[in-house]
Amino acid sequence: MLTALMLVLAYLLGSVSSAILVSRLFKLPDPRSHGSNNPGATNVYRLGGKVPAVLVLVFDILKGTIPVWGAYFLKIEPLMLGLIGVAACLGHMYPLFFSFKGGKAVATAFGTLLPIGLSLGGMLIATWILIVAITRYSSLAALVTVSLAPLYTWWIKPLYTLPVTFLTVLIIFRHRANITRLLAGEEPKVGAKKKAPEHEEG
Repeated sequence: MLTALMLVLAYLLGSVSSAILVSRLFKLPDPRSHGSNNPGATNVYRLGGKVPAVLVLVFDILKGTIPVWGAYFLKIEPLMLGLIGVAACLGHMYPLFFSFKGGKAVATAFGTLLPIGLSLGGMLIATWILIVAITRYSSLAALVTVSLAPLYTWWIKPLYTLPVTFLTVLIIFRHRANITRLLAGEEPKVGAKKKAPEHEEG
């Protein structure tokens, strides 16, 4: 019963789209229909600059961290704890309060992994930065990082490997359009000027 309640609460918290709310607060265009059409921190940065983007990023991370931390302190078993993290990400991707049109949950997924250990968070950040520095592709960096997350988790806390793998599959699924463009050589690089709406992380 407690686990079911936490699953519902995690989904509902994930459904609170910070990108949309912050954009309204700062009187910015709706990120679902402007820029990349993706309600995430990257698109908000393009539409409104650093301050609103940082607010979105922090809140999106907390949407994943808060329910997982709560479940951890309630002594919920690792597998179900991981599913609570998945529920938060599903809320971000398919938000109940915003017509089920959400982002790709990269920041939220990162937030769900932080309770496993700060060392894991550091490894994920380092991997993302390294791949971006080498390739200049943000989406490729996200895909490589999330693909390595189960391995990193297995090294640090093997009990959480299975739920982290669930998150990996979910995020890769949401990036299928990015994968298609990467294979076709059409994915925009970080810092490149874009003429039409593109697709980013968030």
